[in-house]
Amino acid sequence: MPVSWITVPTPLPSGPVRVGITADGVVCANFGEGTEAPDAVRPGDEPKAALVARRFAEYFAGARRDFDLPLDWRRTAPGPQRTVLSMLTRTVGYGQTVAYGELAVRSGAFEAELAAGQLGQAARNVGSIMGSNPISLLVPCHRVVAAGGIGGFGGGELGLEVKRWLLTLEGVLPPTLDWNGPA
Repeated sequence: MPVSWITVPTPLPSGPVRVGITADGVVCANFGEGTEAPDAVRPGDEPKAALVARRFAEYFAGARRDFDLPLDWRRTAPGPQRTVLSMLTRTVGYGQTVAYGELAVRSGAFEAELAAGQLGQAARNVGSIMGSNPISLLVPCHRVVAAGGIGGFGGGELGLEVKRWLLTLEGVLPPTLDWNGPA
């Protein structure tokens, strides 16, 4: 299925988001400049592309809590990846977080590991799935955190900055002060 590509500006430390749109919905959203394809909107997809850009702008302005866009799941593997990402999308809303292990339990995708008492392995599996999420932001992997802290996020330290930024926007983390004190 053909994909229209747009680059959506963001205030994120990582810069813009590359978004792929098909007839079924958003198929891909990646942080930073992507190399998959240059911006190219197929004839007839202009209204969809404009809607996606508007929804992203509203979210980053704090005026939207849900993108309310159809998702095209074709870049997710049937089985645990799709099950976990779908459960995340359905059950963890704006301003909420869930621990990796809790999402593993909630999803039901790791029954064997859980039955063997391997919650840690199930949680690591969820972490790997978050790292392979093709529809970042819309499938909010930034809302999945470690049991004792923020956890990881793709892209190393820059990825953690993005995760902190998003969780601060959503009110999960308190904003930090940029204050130099009295002169």
